[in-house]
Amino acid sequence: MAEGTTSRPSPSGPTPSSAADSPQGDAYLDRRTLRRGSAGWLLLTGLGVAYVVSGDFSGWNIGLSKGGFGGLAVATLLMGAMYACLVFALAELSAILPTAGGGYGFARRALGTWGGFLTGTAILIEYILAPAAISIFIGDYVESLGLFGLESGWPVYLACFAVFIGIHLWGVGEALRFSLVVTAIAVAALLIFAVGAFTEFDAGSLDDIPVDAEAFGASSWLPFGLLGIWAAFPFGMWFFLGVEGVPLAAEEAKDPVRSMPRALAISMGVLVLLAILTFFAASGARGSAAIQEAGNPLVVALQGDGDPTALSRFVNYAGLAGLVASFFSLIYAGSRQLFALSRAGYLPRFLSLTSRRKSPYLGLLIPGAIGFALAAGTGNGARMLNIAVFGATISYALMALSHIVLRRREPELPRPYRTPGGVVTSSVAFVLALSALVATFLVDREAAFTALAVYAVALAYFAFYSRHRLVARAPEEEFAALAAAEAELERKG
Repeated sequence: MAEGTTSRPSPSGPTPSSAADSPQGDAYLDRRTLRRGSAGWLLLTGLGVAYVVSGDFSGWNIGLSKGGFGGLAVATLLMGAMYACLVFALAELSAILPTAGGGYGFARRALGTWGGFLTGTAILIEYILAPAAISIFIGDYVESLGLFGLESGWPVYLACFAVFIGIHLWGVGEALRFSLVVTAIAVAALLIFAVGAFTEFDAGSLDDIPVDAEAFGASSWLPFGLLGIWAAFPFGMWFFLGVEGVPLAAEEAKDPVRSMPRALAISMGVLVLLAILTFFAASGARGSAAIQEAGNPLVVALQGDGDPTALSRFVNYAGLAGLVASFFSLIYAGSRQLFALSRAGYLPRFLSLTSRRKSPYLGLLIPGAIGFALAAGTGNGARMLNIAVFGATISYALMALSHIVLRRREPELPRPYRTPGGVVTSSVAFVLALSALVATFLVDREAAFTALAVYAVALAYFAFYSRHRLVARAPEEEFAALAAAEAELERKG
């Protein structure tokens, strides 16, 4: 059997309390099962949009201060291409291996245990840090809107985690239906915003940011020069960041082989449309300079320095709905990635235990506690989001590489869905992901090095402890072990 795919029994044998949790026993997986068939293609599509929709309401506009309108436009185009290529690759991979492991499972088969752990850890960094950051943004919105007289602070953050984790503990079907409703409200608000903003659209105001004459290649469209395009990469990602998490719902999906590629394609199409409408409408209505550092750029685009209007108030409240949708869905994604890594032994196995309602309760509660502690302790949402982006770009590169390796090494592997363009498509995603990874150092070096430090601690844990205690019966590990056995038979034959 492949190295690292077996578990070490206790030298003195299992105790009665640990026997049910022994990875060799049937009870091990019985206590770690999700509710299958809970999500069809519509709920999965809603999940894909929910991951991302808060990024349309704020965050992306900071890219204007890095690259100007032209620089952010090019960056968004390139990052959109990266996500589109990645989504097509993931659609194929998720049809091959429809388990909760998502990116970890794909990389485990293609790149071995180290590749699986590197990918899974990067995804966890993204999905634990991002909800912590968004809880801070929710607090800011609650305070700015004057809701219930509350101020942004730890009580609001705690309420966010407690209420929305509680809904997830209730059950996945209920959770995804709640997410779909909130996401639909946010999407409708973005469409209404675009209609209102386009009534004041002025193409001449798109490039109104002052030009840095010393920047190479600077112009009115590229006020910070060609390097500004690269610096704007992380902000172009905000229109799509998170959509890659849809495959994490594979074990709970109805007919995942067919529904997963469909949901990925539709959600990506919706996000592209929203990105185009939001970007042009907001920049053209008030000017790029006016919204480049605004915390609520859509509201600024509608009212400027004037009094609030009925439409701007509506969009402001809808922005809160968008934040809730993304916060809620990212908690789901993080819990499923943690569940899969724990079930396979990469992380402590007790984290993958599920309740009677088939929810990974510790996989929800422990990341939630970490996220709350980070939000309450730092209050720096922007820094945490930059760390999340760093983890995301690493996972994108490794997932794209997994697609390339599996196509080259296992061309005969049954593929119910095939990526258009094959390895050319995933190669484009790989190159752009590496470019985006480097760009994170241009935006926030401290965040990038913080993420590297977290990565180093996780890798030390894997190197010295967990890689010797992996669970061969976990679905992703069985899938990889089968490939290794088939390869061995071919060599002997």
